[in-house]
Amino acid sequence: MGVCWGPVVRVLVLQAAWALGGGQVRYSVPEEAKAGTVVGRLAQDLGLEAGEPEARRLRLVAQGRRASVEVSGASGALVVSSRLDREELCGKSAPCALRLEVLVERPLRVFHVELEVTDINDNAPLFPAARKNLSLSENSPPGSRFPLEGASDADVGANAQLSYTLSPSEHFSLDLQRSEEYRESLFLVLRRPLDRETMAEHRLVLTASDGGRPSLTGTMELVISVLDANDNAPQFNQSVYKVQLLESAAEGTLVAQVNATDPDVGSNGEMTFTASNTFPTNGLKLFFLDPKTGEIRLRGALDFEDIPSYEIQIEATDKGTPPLSGHCKVLVEVLDVNDNAPEVWVTSLSVPVPEDAAVGTVVALLSVSDRDSGANGRVRCAVWPAAPFGLVATFAGSYSLVLREALDRERVSEYEVEVRAEDGGAPALRASRGVRVPVSDVNDNAPAFAQAVYTVLARENNAAGAELARLWARDPDEAGNGRVSYSVAEGVGGGAVAGGGWRAASSYVSVDAESGRLWALQPLDYEEVQVLQFEVRAVDAGEPPLCGNATVQLFVVDENDNAPALLPAVVAKIRAVDADSGYNAWLRYELWEPRGKGPFRVGLYSGEVSTARALEEADGPRQRLVIVVRDHGEPARSATATLSVSLVEGAEAALAAGGAAAAAAAATNVWLVVAICAVSSLFLLAVVLYGASRWAPRAAVLSGPGPATLVCASEVGSWSYSQRQSRSLCVAEGAGKSDLMVFSPNFPPPPGPAAKETQPEAPALAIRTFPMFFSKCVVRLVGSVKCSGRRVSPNKVGVRDRNFLFILLFPASPRFWSLVRGQGSHVTYTGLF
Repeated sequence: MGVCWGPVVRVLVLQAAWALGGGQVRYSVPEEAKAGTVVGRLAQDLGLEAGEPEARRLRLVAQGRRASVEVSGASGALVVSSRLDREELCGKSAPCALRLEVLVERPLRVFHVELEVTDINDNAPLFPAARKNLSLSENSPPGSRFPLEGASDADVGANAQLSYTLSPSEHFSLDLQRSEEYRESLFLVLRRPLDRETMAEHRLVLTASDGGRPSLTGTMELVISVLDANDNAPQFNQSVYKVQLLESAAEGTLVAQVNATDPDVGSNGEMTFTASNTFPTNGLKLFFLDPKTGEIRLRGALDFEDIPSYEIQIEATDKGTPPLSGHCKVLVEVLDVNDNAPEVWVTSLSVPVPEDAAVGTVVALLSVSDRDSGANGRVRCAVWPAAPFGLVATFAGSYSLVLREALDRERVSEYEVEVRAEDGGAPALRASRGVRVPVSDVNDNAPAFAQAVYTVLARENNAAGAELARLWARDPDEAGNGRVSYSVAEGVGGGAVAGGGWRAASSYVSVDAESGRLWALQPLDYEEVQVLQFEVRAVDAGEPPLCGNATVQLFVVDENDNAPALLPAVVAKIRAVDADSGYNAWLRYELWEPRGKGPFRVGLYSGEVSTARALEEADGPRQRLVIVVRDHGEPARSATATLSVSLVEGAEAALAAGGAAAAAAAATNVWLVVAICAVSSLFLLAVVLYGASRWAPRAAVLSGPGPATLVCASEVGSWSYSQRQSRSLCVAEGAGKSDLMVFSPNFPPPPGPAAKETQPEAPALAIRTFPMFFSKCVVRLVGSVKCSGRRVSPNKVGVRDRNFLFILLFPASPRFWSLVRGQGSHVTYTGLF
């Protein structure tokens, strides 16, 4: 029971010392403890509850040499795992303390445990040899002292405290001298003179006992031969020689030279030097003693970290008969040099690090050491690069690698950190250890479209399911955080339909969730809806999800899918309308029957039926005219109208002519008055327009040799003129535009001689509108002008005001428009597109 309660009491005392000492756990365990012996309740002493050691992965991290203890995962106790031999672990060092590191995760913490391995008396004293032969002269005076090699004990403390006894003898006794500077010295003392003739040989037993309980002993037999008279032994000038030697000393370096004298003459005064013993014993291999001169030279490499000092026993023996000897001791102190670079260990690494980790987060635990001593063993540590990580010293030799700055995985996804250690030697030695720190992604970037507004043109009558456009949004996050899905925003956007209604865009189009492909749900009808404006939303798969929006403006392009519809004829004029717009609604009239040189003709664009020549009797009383109305679409569509003309007799014609002449005479005065009023009105209108153009803000005014037209910019960026109602936005003087928008019609001049015949010459001040569809051309402020495949060099276009938008229209004639002054600025065009 005493054997069991002793460690328990020591553990309780150590735990109390730990509570008072600030948090470092200390245990004590005797060497040679059996495997499975419980050293201490580590988990309980660290403040962990039941079940926590296994849940929080309580484990032991050994440094340097292999540890002989481990942590029990279930109970959290510190137990012996293999044989503990204090002599193997610490040698003669006392106390023998093992420094252990204990890690606990979630959260990551490190504790330091100091395990003291106490010595037990398991090593008996051991002499260098079981037998020692001594030769003593018979004339040796009483009180002569002869050094003996003492025993050694691998234990420490009281277990290694040796005492010596000599077997009973009337001639000899023992003298043990102890000193703080060097090891104890054991001497055999001659108490009574020797007589070789009475006893030529003495056999004694030298016993060494240690201070353990129970005590262990070791013995050596002393065989003492009594020699005849050589009564003067060599004497050294110093009993102890002290030498300091750098561990970097080269082979052959002189360590010391011992000197001894012998007053005898002849062979009795000639001496030889021998090294009788060294401590440690391997010193005999490192030092060479010249037997004649007494010089001691180095013949091997020293290592302060292995053995810091040596003790050499020197014996000087003369050549007398019998030979006599003198003894001295040489103490060699090895001085440390900076020959060991620091060592760096990564004891724990917590990666990857989330990019939103807080500043101060511990990334890794590091340990550094240097086998040198003093300033050579003091280590400074730093981390490179200096950002975004830094080192925090926890205690001697231990550091934490912590986060100093915020991370951004989209900028740097992985760091290669180098921990650099430097000792305080001269010159300093360095070491480094690389640490790879990957950064994990968090959803901190919303999807972003390449454009805020997408303009899409789609022809009407497209097939259901036809692809209209492809949208793409970029998300720099990875995995699910960067995986984008697309959708049409519900309840946002749509288009006005014919008749003044409104329909949601989701009834016309849809977007593929994965690819962003915009496709039509049903055929589009220009006559129903011309513009759809809606939002497409891009959402990533992160937690929480982030989204981005883009506006899509879908313009329906008209196709010639409506034939002209005839209106009731008024007298001799055919009228027709076309539900299409632009070029597809531009109508022309042709006389289909009768062909050839008939008496009638029809205006190509006016639809007016008139006589082509004087009527003859051969023409017959009735004429049947078939008139075809065609549009300019591709392919062209047409409608026909039949007109019956009855011819009256000559008298009726004369009567009608007379009545007509009288009516013409009466109407002449009326038309004269109307003409005068019209000219006055035109003059007044011209004055008003001139004043408005000079002082009032207005849109761009275009004029030229042909009819002038005023056009405003559409709010979605395309241009058209139509009889249909449309929303438009005129750009005022302050609008920040940097481009010159130029438009031209995409239809050719009217074909055939009929066009020349019916095309009226435009009066100078007549303002006339044509159904046209204009294609867009852009004139950049810097560079050339490109329109309909033709290019104009920059010196032909001059813009004096970059904040004003000018419009250029081309009519269906070989003549071209030029830009004139507008809104206080002007553009001069001198060439042709």
